[in-house]
Amino acid sequence: MSVITTYTGKHFDPTEPKAELIDFRDIAHALPHICRGNGQVSTFFSVGQHCLNCAKEALARGFSKRLALACLVHDASEAYMSDLPRPLKQVWPEYRKYEDRLLSVIYEKFLGSDLTEEEKVLLKRIDDDFLAHDLFNLLNEDVGELPKISIDFSYDFRPFFEVEKEMLELFRELNS
Repeated sequence: MSVITTYTGKHFDPTEPKAELIDFRDIAHALPHICRGNGQVSTFFSVGQHCLNCAKEALARGFSKRLALACLVHDASEAYMSDLPRPLKQVWPEYRKYEDRLLSVIYEKFLGSDLTEEEKVLLKRIDDDFLAHDLFNLLNEDVGELPKISIDFSYDFRPFFEVEKEMLELFRELNS
């Protein structure tokens, strides 16, 4: 069996995920260290910052704490198995299968169940809205009219430990 060692010292196999080994502290530590866009951006902007923005946006749009928590962990699989750019995911369906399975285990652990189809649509809309802003602000891509975002956010670099701390605080708040 192949495993990774997590920040909290767990030995985790992302191809055979066990819910009892998934620890939000590992997720909150790893995601601020991972750059959006496979690093192909004008400045470092972390997946952790992106997840925080998505969760805050869900709350600002009046969605449930459950959906905000789903937004906070929607890229959590990257803490355990990194990420691949979308074109590679399209040609490597096996990777997507493992990623989807891991995300399902993560949602079940932190939300009590996988996402409903409606929740998936709402989460994807928020994620895609931020993607448009990322493309425009981090790559100077012409994306047409930018989707409306309800929260104030910035692409300024934030120290890893600050993002980690904020992720842990929001996680606790959404679970209260």
